[in-house]
Amino acid sequence: MRKGLSTVLTVAICCIAILGFIVYHKPPLYHSQSYVFGTLVDISIYGEPEDRAKTLSNEILQDFQHLHHQLHAWKPVSDNQVSELGALNLAFASQSKPLNISPLMIEVLQDAKKLSKQSNGLFNPTIGHLIGTWGFQADEFAATSVDDKKISALVSANPSMDDIVVTNNSAYSTNSSVKLDLGGYAKGYALDRAVRYLRKQHVKHALINIGGNIIALGQHGDKPWRVGIQHPRKPSAIATLDLLDGWAIGTSGDYQRYFMLDGKRYCHIIDPRTGYPVQHTQAVTVLIPPQAPYHSQAGVLSDVASKPIFIEPTESKSKIAATMGMNHFMVINQSSQVFVTKEMQNKLTWLDQDFKKHVYVQTTTQH
Repeated sequence: MRKGLSTVLTVAICCIAILGFIVYHKPPLYHSQSYVFGTLVDISIYGEPEDRAKTLSNEILQDFQHLHHQLHAWKPVSDNQVSELGALNLAFASQSKPLNISPLMIEVLQDAKKLSKQSNGLFNPTIGHLIGTWGFQADEFAATSVDDKKISALVSANPSMDDIVVTNNSAYSTNSSVKLDLGGYAKGYALDRAVRYLRKQHVKHALINIGGNIIALGQHGDKPWRVGIQHPRKPSAIATLDLLDGWAIGTSGDYQRYFMLDGKRYCHIIDPRTGYPVQHTQAVTVLIPPQAPYHSQAGVLSDVASKPIFIEPTESKSKIAATMGMNHFMVINQSSQVFVTKEMQNKLTWLDQDFKKHVYVQTTTQH
């Protein structure tokens, strides 16, 4: 009896030891958070030693901070130094001689010009004066009653990316009303830089989230990374999906940067054709596959492509989505109706059954 009990105990101890070995050697998940670009940044790295993962995360966050200072539209780097974008805007306003700019800024401007043209001007980073007039170039937003005549004048000035000339490592504007605000581009650009850096460091698995713009590298153990899509009116997710290697997802919504005035919601997404915040849409989510080299990458597109779809009225959303090359997208209109492409629907696992009742699946428009 004692021998049998001893055998059982020995087996049990061996099993515990093996289990402990497996748990101890399970690839670690390193997780860090910070606040950059005016939003929460979340970095998860899987399968790397903690010290190395921490070093990699810190390098990414330092790069994000550098980009934040370089590309900020209205906040100076210090009391005596404006951002590179701020200096460029001052040069545009004064119509001074071409200003020398960094290779990074050249890359950003050239890519933004191409995307603005592709979106028929609905992605328009040059409407900084409109954004500021509505009070969205600030850390906190307050109800703002604007002068309709001022809005009309800013729209009539017709600033566009076509007004910006990039030549000989310098840039100038042919229109003094141009004021760049890259708030709808910089987060996505940062995601792409982070992924390139991690791949160069031979990191296989990571997930980077900048305020709801998310890109995946590899997967989480033996499963893909799983992300949620925010409910536009509640602090919960309406659905989840698996984000595969190299894919990115982004949402433009009216629920984070907005103010209420006379019972109406005014969000930060402004239609450059009218000068007024869009009020017919609550949220647009786009899912972006990996892109070919020398094209706008998945991170940038996750930030940019949702804006033109958000801005266009319901009857034109599919057409502009096709123009932007989007097959996977979802729209939630002001009445909480959900329009989702078949390609996107196939990726979703619905959590909110009330939302699911109002889902309309549609085929994508070929362009």
